[in-house]
Amino acid sequence: MKILETSVFRGPNIYAKFPVIRHVVDIGILEEWPSAKIGEDFIEKLLDALPGLQEHGCSYREPGGFVRRLREDEGTWMAHIWEHMSIELQNVAGSDVSFGRTRDAGETGLYNMVFQYEQEEVGLHASQLALDFIHNLLPDHLVENGERVEGFDYTAESEAFIRTAQRKALGPSTASLVNAGIARDIPWMRLNEYSLIQLGYGKYQKRIQATITSETDYIATDLASDKKATNRILGDLGLPVPRQISATSAEDAVKAAKRIGFPVVVKPLDGNHGNGISINLMTAEAVTEAFDFALANNKRGRTIIVETFIEGLDHRMLVIDGKLEAVSKRVPGHIVGDGTHTAAELIEIVNSDPRRGVGHEKVLTRLELDKTAIEHLAEVGYDENTVLAEGEVVFLRSTANLSTGGTAVDVTDIVHPDNRNMAERAIKAIGLDIGGVDFLTADISQSYKDIPAGICEVNAAPGFRMHVAPSEGKPRDVSGAVMDMLFPAGTPSRVPIASITGTNGKTTVSRMVAHIHKLSGNTVGLATTDGVYIDGNLTVKGDLTGPRAAQMILRDPTVDAAILETARGGLLRSGMGYERCDVGAVINVDADHLGLKGIETVEDLARVKRIVVEVATDTAVLNADDELCLKMAGHTQADNICYVTMNAHHPLVREHVRLGGRAIVLEQGMNGHMITIYEKSSNIQLMWTHLIPATLDGKAMHNVQNAMFAAAICFSMGKSLEDIRQGLRTFATSYFQAPGRLNVFDEHPFKVILDYAHNPAAIEAMTKLCTQLEPKGRKIICFSMPGDRRDEDIVAAATIVAGKFDHYICKADDGRRGRGDSEVPDLLRKTLLENGVTDAQINVIPDEATAVDTALGLAAADDLLMVFGDNISRTWKQIIYLNRPEGVVEEGAAETTELVSVPQTLGAPDSTLDPLADATPVEDAPDIPENMLLGGMRMIRDARGVRLEDTGDEDGD
Repeated sequence: MKILETSVFRGPNIYAKFPVIRHVVDIGILEEWPSAKIGEDFIEKLLDALPGLQEHGCSYREPGGFVRRLREDEGTWMAHIWEHMSIELQNVAGSDVSFGRTRDAGETGLYNMVFQYEQEEVGLHASQLALDFIHNLLPDHLVENGERVEGFDYTAESEAFIRTAQRKALGPSTASLVNAGIARDIPWMRLNEYSLIQLGYGKYQKRIQATITSETDYIATDLASDKKATNRILGDLGLPVPRQISATSAEDAVKAAKRIGFPVVVKPLDGNHGNGISINLMTAEAVTEAFDFALANNKRGRTIIVETFIEGLDHRMLVIDGKLEAVSKRVPGHIVGDGTHTAAELIEIVNSDPRRGVGHEKVLTRLELDKTAIEHLAEVGYDENTVLAEGEVVFLRSTANLSTGGTAVDVTDIVHPDNRNMAERAIKAIGLDIGGVDFLTADISQSYKDIPAGICEVNAAPGFRMHVAPSEGKPRDVSGAVMDMLFPAGTPSRVPIASITGTNGKTTVSRMVAHIHKLSGNTVGLATTDGVYIDGNLTVKGDLTGPRAAQMILRDPTVDAAILETARGGLLRSGMGYERCDVGAVINVDADHLGLKGIETVEDLARVKRIVVEVATDTAVLNADDELCLKMAGHTQADNICYVTMNAHHPLVREHVRLGGRAIVLEQGMNGHMITIYEKSSNIQLMWTHLIPATLDGKAMHNVQNAMFAAAICFSMGKSLEDIRQGLRTFATSYFQAPGRLNVFDEHPFKVILDYAHNPAAIEAMTKLCTQLEPKGRKIICFSMPGDRRDEDIVAAATIVAGKFDHYICKADDGRRGRGDSEVPDLLRKTLLENGVTDAQINVIPDEATAVDTALGLAAADDLLMVFGDNISRTWKQIIYLNRPEGVVEEGAAETTELVSVPQTLGAPDSTLDPLADATPVEDAPDIPENMLLGGMRMIRDARGVRLEDTGDEDGD
C-alpha cells in the first residue's frame, strides 16, 4: 500500500468544517482482501495493539460499530481500517479527534482517505505509523518486498510517536487557555511550533505563550526569576519569606548555611520547574554537593541562593488579575511499600494507574526509575531491588512538580483569609498579571501568622495543569479567569469577515467592498488575486486568495475588517484557513477550471464554492438568478439570506421579500436602472446604476451586478446607506483601483479596454459590453484562454466572440500550462473559421507582448480595442505608453474619477403591499420559471425568508 497524494486542509473544506488530512491511497492487491477474508488473527492483533478501536462507532454510530465492520460479511477494506488507525493513534497521543471518511477514488484500489487532525505533523505521522503497522500485521503473502520496515517494533514506535506528539502538541497550560477561549467563542491561531498563540483577530488580538500573556509586564517577569530580589521585595513588605544569602562558591555557600543555621535549602538564583533545588540540607558536605547541582541549573552566572529550610507541605497559590483563583497542595513522586514488591515493581504498579502517561499526555506523569530516583532510594539505604515495608513511603524526587510524577490536591476552599491576602499582595508587589506563589506550610487553613510558614518563591508563567486537572479535589477554571482578564465581558475578539467567491466578478466585488469599508473609516485587510492589501497598501504581491492570505490578514494587529476573495484553488488545496465568516457571498457559478483536482462539472464546482455560505454566521448573499447559487440557501445556517437579482419579477425573491427577507433588486425606471434594497418588507432606493463609474454609464451589466453584490455585502455588515453610496460613486475600474478588471484607456484616438477575463462566461460579458458601447469605428479583439482549460472551454470562448468583432488576434498566455507554444491560439483560430470568421480577419501571434503591440498598431481613430490580458502589468504599460517615450506617462496617471451625487429615496417602511408589484424587469435578466421548484428541490419558509432545499441526500452517504 502507498500514499499517492496528500492534502492538508487548515480550515473548512469540502470534506468537513474543521481541519482534515486527505490521502489518495492505493491499497494494491489488498482490494481483493477485505478484513474478514484476511482472517481473525489479523483483527485480534489489531485490536490488541489499539484497544480504543473497539469504541469507534463507524457507520453504526455506536461503540463497537467499527469492530462489526471488521468482522461481518466480507469485512471492510484496508483503506478504511487505515483511516480508523490514523484517528486512534492520535487519540492515544492525546488529540481529541474522531472524524474520518474513506471513499472510492474512481479507480480500482484507489481511495480518498480523510481524517481529522489537531496538529498537522502528528496527523501525518499517525497515518505513516498506521501504514507501517498494517504492513507488519499482514500475512507474508499480502505484503510486497520492501513494504515492511526492517525490525519494526510497534510498542517502541508508538511510544516514540506519543513523545513526538507531546512535543508538537500544546502544553497543558496553553491547551487549557485555548479551550477556555474556544468556550467563549474567541478564535485562536498557533504562531509557532511551540506555545505562542494568538487569541482574537486583527486589532482585537491578544497573545499568550504558556501562561505569559501580551499583558504580562517584562520587568515583573524578570524580577520573579531573580529569587534574591523577589525575597527582598516581599520581605520589605512584611510578607513571610525565608532568610537568604547569595554565594558564588561552594565555600561561600557553606559559610552562608552556617550563618543561617541548618537545615538549609540551596537553589539556583534563576531556575524553574524545581530544577537544581536541594532541600533539608544538614551538613557542610551536603551543601557543597548541592552548590554544584544548583550551579548546573543556573541561568545567571555563578550566583546561587542559600536560604532557611521551612518545614511544611508545598502549596502552589495561583493569582490571576490580582485575585487568588486556585491553591494546590503538591506531593513529590513517591512509592508506598506493601512488604511484597521491590521498589522497581512498586514504580510499575504506580504507573499502571490509567491516569498516568508519558509527559503531559494524561493528568499524571509516569514515575521514572532514573538517576535521581536511584539517588533518593540510596539516601535511605535502598536500591531498586529493595522490598519496602508495608506502609513505608519513599520519595523519588525532592520537588513536587507534576512533570516528574508528583501529585496535586486542590485545597482552594480551605485557604485561610490571611494566606489568601498574602498571596495576592505578593503577586501585586512583583507586578505579574498571572503569578504563582510557592508557599510552605503544614496547614494552609491556618494563618501564616500563627504557625511556621513562608514563601519560598514567586513564579511567572505558572503551570495550570495541577489546577485544571488535580489528582484529587475540584478542578478550577483558572484558564477562564485569564480569558475574562484578556477579554472582559462585552469586549470584541473578532473583526468582521466577508468571504466572497464566484467564477467571475469576485475580485471586483471584493475591491468594491474593501473600498466602501475604507471610506467609512475601517483599516481593511483585503485578499485578492492581485495580492494582500492592508489599508489600501499592497503588502504581498501574487494570487493570494487562499488560507495563507486570510491568516496573514487576520494576524495583522491593525486590521479591523477582513474582505477575503476566496477562490476555488485555495479551497481545494487547503481549505479556508479560518473557521467561519460573518458574510459569505457566492456571485455565480460558471464553467471554469473543470477537469482539475477532481472538479469535473459545474455542480462539483458549486459544491466547493458553497463552503463560504455553509460557514457564514450572519448573512449568506446569493445570486438568485443562478440556479446553482439559489440551491445553496438550503445549506447555510446563517441568520439571514440576502438574494441578489437583476430580475424584478423573480418569483422566489418576491416571496422572500413578502416574508420580510432581505434582497437587492435591479429595477428599471424612467431614468435608467435603480438598485433597490428590500429589508423587512420595506424598500430603499439605493442609487441609479449610471452614477456608478465602474458600470460605464450603466452599460457594463456585469459590473452592475458586482455593485449590487458589494451593496448587499456591505449592507449586511452594517454599513450605512450613505457609506455604500459614496463608496460605489468613487469606485472606478481604473488600473489603480482594479487592475485587469474593465480598465479603460481613452487617451488614444481609439478606446482600449483591458480585462483579465479567462473563461467563457467572463468573455461573454465583456463581448456584450463591447456591443453596447457602439463604437464609430471597428471592434478589435486580442484574446486567449489559459492552457489548462479544456478544449471545449477554449472552443466556447471563440464561439462567443465569433461575428462580434471586425478583427481577431489570437494569442497565448505567458504560461502555457501544459499546452504547445501556439496550441491555444491555433484552436481559437480554427473555431473562429468554423463560425464564419474569414481568415483575413484573424492573426495568430502566440507571444502576448507582440500580440498586444500588433493590436495597438492595428487600431485607428474611433476603434474599440478589447484586450484580454494575462500579464496585466506589462500589458497596461504597453497600452498607456503607446507612441510615448517610456516614463512620460506614469502608470495610472490618466485615470480620473468623477464624483457625482444621487438623492436618497426611501420606500414606505410600514408598507404591507408587495413592493415589487409594479417593477419593470431588466432586459438582460434571465428568464426564471414561475414556480422556481427546480428538480429535486422544495421551498422552505422560515424566519430568514425563503430558500430551496434538496429533497434527497446528494452524495448518498
